Amino acid sequence: MRSLPFADPGVPDLRSPARFVLRVAALQKWTVLGGAVFGVLWMGGQALVPYVLGRAIDEGVAGSNRQALEHWVLLLVVIGAVQAVAGITRHRFAVANWLQAAFRTTQWVNAQTVRLGSALREHTSTGEVVSVGATDTVAIARALDITARGTGAVVAFVLVSVLLLQSSLALGLVVVLGVPAFTLAIGPALRPLHARQARQREVLGRLTDLGSDTVSGLRVLRGIGGEAAFLTRYRAASQEVRAAGAQVARSQALLDAAQVLVPGTFVVVVTWLGAHLAVEGRISVGDLVAFYGYAAFLVTPLRTVTEAADKLTRAMVAARRILRLLSYAPALADPELAAAQEPPADAVLRDVRSGLTVRPGRLTAVVSPDAGAAAALAARLGRYVDDGDVLLGGTRLAALPLATVRRRVLVVDSESLMFSGVLRAELDGRPTTAGSLENALHAACASDVLDALPDGLDSVLEERGRQLSGGQRQRLVLVRALVADPEVLVLDEPTSAVDAHTEARIAERLHRLRAGRTTVLLSTSPLLLDRADEVALLVRGVVVATGTHRELMDDPAYRAVVLRGQEAA
Repeated sequence: MRSLPFADPGVPDLRSPARFVLRVAALQKWTVLGGAVFGVLWMGGQALVPYVLGRAIDEGVAGSNRQALEHWVLLLVVIGAVQAVAGITRHRFAVANWLQAAFRTTQWVNAQTVRLGSALREHTSTGEVVSVGATDTVAIARALDITARGTGAVVAFVLVSVLLLQSSLALGLVVVLGVPAFTLAIGPALRPLHARQARQREVLGRLTDLGSDTVSGLRVLRGIGGEAAFLTRYRAASQEVRAAGAQVARSQALLDAAQVLVPGTFVVVVTWLGAHLAVEGRISVGDLVAFYGYAAFLVTPLRTVTEAADKLTRAMVAARRILRLLSYAPALADPELAAAQEPPADAVLRDVRSGLTVRPGRLTAVVSPDAGAAAALAARLGRYVDDGDVLLGGTRLAALPLATVRRRVLVVDSESLMFSGVLRAELDGRPTTAGSLENALHAACASDVLDALPDGLDSVLEERGRQLSGGQRQRLVLVRALVADPEVLVLDEPTSAVDAHTEARIAERLHRLRAGRTTVLLSTSPLLLDRADEVALLVRGVVVATGTHRELMDDPAYRAVVLRGQEAA
């Protein structure tokens, strides 16, 4: 039993859509091969049934040979048993192909989404990412699923053609030449269908974008009375999706009708020719029964081949869109030549551009009159940008693998979000002890948030934690950061949405909980700054003064920022 998702999904081939699909198949080649083998046994067995019936009639019934009749009937029973076992096994392999391909491509898409991070917005929209993950990965899976039946259909067609050619050259040529011709006749119905499916996917992606943007700004819309305008836009976009869906349905209905009409016409032609040959005495009764069975059976491989052509074409289109997403480059990349070794755990963190020095095991606060400069400093310290030199123990952060930087330095900015799901999993995302979560909740003064939720830590958060107030979300984000317990924690205005009494308690408890751990606090709150071991004043992006909060209160520039232009009481 294979475990899904994969521990290692492999590496995709990004050179072309066809190579991408072939790479997926190659990574699960044994499952694909197993499905093909049992698909051939299953459909090949069906193809042999008319032949065995014809021989039983000619040799056993018409020839009054009981032994021959028993022989062919026994063979028919064996073929039926093989076909039954092969059909069940073929289906299991087909489902395994579908699941493995779906999980593999989804893992590639998800990994790329995580790798791109915030840079994803620069390349594509939310709706496009959702469509790729929900629609295109399924199209690849369906193409792998059809390989079992498709291989069986091709082999069965060849087998029937050989049997017909041996019995009647005329009927054999009708099948050999007619099947490809009828299959190609369905091709024109596929092109408009795929074009209309692409159009439906495009408008559905725009509708998803509109819905996502509205959800994130719902409170603002309500505040300015914009709900009616949104409803009008959303209704119009929904009607566009409906119209596109109706176009797809018309093309799909035409294709489905063709898949019935074309094989049906072919069966009528073969049966009519066989009947004429039987009346003329050129073929036996058993051959006529066999020919009719072949004609009826060929409907299945014909429809399967048509279905396979449809799914493979869709897979090529889907692979092209997946490749586009996988080809996007992240804003940051691992260094080509990484540092020989990691800096020690007690390393000093220093930003060369601003001159800020963060000593290990201390709570260092940064005060800046320019919130943008403070945010830029936080981005540099966490290596979310590569426009400055930040040293960790003398080693440039840019020379360390991104995974190492993310493990050792955690930046929590003012725009950090909560995700939907169970709150406990949201806060405790990595192996921790119950005590660490409890201590983090206490330090962030978030116990009352749990009391306000119906099921406490087992409550389910809505998208972005919409049922929480701004202050509640901010405190839970702080809890999540404290539970992670990074070597260096950078907090950008972590208490801007809470009241002064709560802020004072958070300042005291944060200092106590992070004792011995390196913490950088970007804030202008006197309550937080008074608990810092060291405070740095940042003016025009450069540190111009350092000291304790009380020492720096003698500096007019510092006092103006901290007191927000008001004189100290």
